[in-house]
Amino acid sequence: MKKTCLLLCAWLANTAFCTVAQAEIYKSVDENGHVTYSNVPSKGATKLEIDPPAPASTTPKARPQQATPNNFPRVDSQTQKKRDDQRKNILLEELESEKAALEEAKRAYAEGESKPEVYRGANGKTYRNVVKFEEKMQRLQADVDAHEKNVQLLQKELEAFK
Repeated sequence: MKKTCLLLCAWLANTAFCTVAQAEIYKSVDENGHVTYSNVPSKGATKLEIDPPAPASTTPKARPQQATPNNFPRVDSQTQKKRDDQRKNILLEELESEKAALEEAKRAYAEGESKPEVYRGANGKTYRNVVKFEEKMQRLQADVDAHEKNVQLLQKELEAFK
């Protein structure tokens, strides 16, 4: 009996939370033309008839294709080929520049790794500043990572031309 009562309570709670919430919506326009929507009726407001939302579909609906407008600017194939070639050349130049920057960042990282941060104490002894060294190495590694990512993105962009 106790188990049945618990199951019934759980089912009722689940049913209460699964219902779709629907409220009445009212639209009012003031003397300045400002539109206000509310769930509380007010003087001069009109009730909107809104259909409840359809259940979410698991497959996205394809948009119907629209025809290109007649006044849409068109480019002839020769002009487009010139533009594509210019873009490809710009990307190739940028890729070479980014590869050079990557090599420089890798050199800076290697150099930074070989030169730990040190300071001389009051007693004349030399000490390593581990925190400062780690911060420097993190900055240098972030620089290397950024250039590697840029090279990858430029290469991916250039693959579209093949």
